[in-house]
Amino acid sequence: MGAEVARGVASGAAAAERVPGEAEEVLFERRGSLGVVTLNRPAAVNALTAGMAAAMLEQLALWADDDAIAAVLVRGAGDRGLCAGGDIVAIYRDMLDGGDATADFWAVEYRLNLLISEYPKPYVAFMDGLVLGGGVGISAHGSVRIVTERTRMGMPETTIGFVPDVGGTLLLAGSPGETGTHAALTGAHLSGADALFLGLADTFVPSERLQELAAALENEDAVAAVARFAEPAPASVLAAQREWIDPCYSSDDAEEILGRLRAVGGEAAGAADTIEAKSPTAVKVALESLRRVRGLSLAQALEQEYRVGLHFLAGPDFREGIRAQVVDKDRNPHWKPAVLAEVTPGDVAAYFAPLDGRELKLSPKEKNREKNNV
Repeated sequence: MGAEVARGVASGAAAAERVPGEAEEVLFERRGSLGVVTLNRPAAVNALTAGMAAAMLEQLALWADDDAIAAVLVRGAGDRGLCAGGDIVAIYRDMLDGGDATADFWAVEYRLNLLISEYPKPYVAFMDGLVLGGGVGISAHGSVRIVTERTRMGMPETTIGFVPDVGGTLLLAGSPGETGTHAALTGAHLSGADALFLGLADTFVPSERLQELAAALENEDAVAAVARFAEPAPASVLAAQREWIDPCYSSDDAEEILGRLRAVGGEAAGAADTIEAKSPTAVKVALESLRRVRGLSLAQALEQEYRVGLHFLAGPDFREGIRAQVVDKDRNPHWKPAVLAEVTPGDVAAYFAPLDGRELKLSPKEKNREKNNV
């Protein structure tokens, strides 16, 4: 992807300039004054690979400095969703090989998340269909976030023995009350209305109108165009559950949370059953991550998530979770430790320990520290 290609100007609303993508897994087009990013792995619900993240990072940086580009649109190919998350099969293989590919992928992906959050132009994300894990990272940090009646969003990492990342801990920690804690620990799929309530999205547009909206974005002001297509969202189920979510999840102790949920009964007890089936280590580290991230910038949150993530790569549950859910698909993971009570505070603290020279340095403070140590 050369800067010369990226700077080419398409003339007219119907004109589209194609910019080469990483092995065609991500496509870049210029349509009028709109830069269009299309994740192009529909058979895998557009799961994000390292090459795709690197290509997006480079192209978005070029468009940020291109006066001919007024806004950027990110969407997914096919009809199943924007992005089902990172390519966890590739992560699994890397863990088996003892490689560094996953750490390198996350370093690029998190820089992409940070760039999106700071993007100087409207960054419009069509969060239609499945938007999970890494899909949240390339959409929910944007400035114009659109959900539909088909949206199924979530951070389901505890199901595979991992914790929310791509800035997800900061996003969920900022949700109303303890609803973000509930979403993180259960890994529940959320509707578009729930995403709006949690603060992960801004606007509801019916899916049948997205193509028309995309055409309008080619030559109209992005914010005005989206406002013209916006419609009232359905009621959020999650918002109606705050009466038991907030008091149950206010504890910093996972066992206490489960006890409170079971005492309430009904759907709260169902949430307890869901959490109890997750990796006990992941549940406790996810809870601690949400507590520690409060007051941090996104850059600092990503640095913390990177540190935690690399420790998970060295542990047993992340690998076992992917095996059970995606590789062998027996849905019968053998967690180590097997129950919450066996995960000690020391075990949890170890996931936040320094990485001995492998830290991801994104925040100005960390960058200055690195410069001064050279």
